[in-house]
Amino acid sequence: MVKKYTLISLGWLSVVLGVIGIFLPIMPTTPFILLAAWCFAESSPRFHKWLRDHKHLGLIVRSWEDGKGIPLKVRNRIIFLLWFSLCFSTFLIQIWWVGVIFFLGGAAVTIYLMRQPILDVEEAELSERLEQKRLESSSSSSVSDADNQR
Repeated sequence: MVKKYTLISLGWLSVVLGVIGIFLPIMPTTPFILLAAWCFAESSPRFHKWLRDHKHLGLIVRSWEDGKGIPLKVRNRIIFLLWFSLCFSTFLIQIWWVGVIFFLGGAAVTIYLMRQPILDVEEAELSERLEQKRLESSSSSSVSDADNQR
């Protein structure tokens, strides 16, 4: 029970930080939204569904969870901010072995991100709109079929 509420709280904190990241260029949005999606998937199906279906944030979650990848601009922004923050932190700390650890961690994350598929945002949005229209037409046809049976 404690784990569930901890994950829900961490999920909402991540959503708030992700939304703040939309407006602050130094703060990333995507990692926080993906963390929120994972937290909600582990603790609350209702919140997870809400996040997946969200008008603005849902595409990030759906494309990642469905294995479609991340947009090129997002990937490049994440890598830039990662290395900027690691270099800045290394400069502030000025301990050589901490810099080495930062470099190795940054290299691992960069390699991981570079190996992820690139999502064409326009194509993904178009396919989502088509899928939504297909679902709407199938639900309206099932309603009309029910009316015809009466």
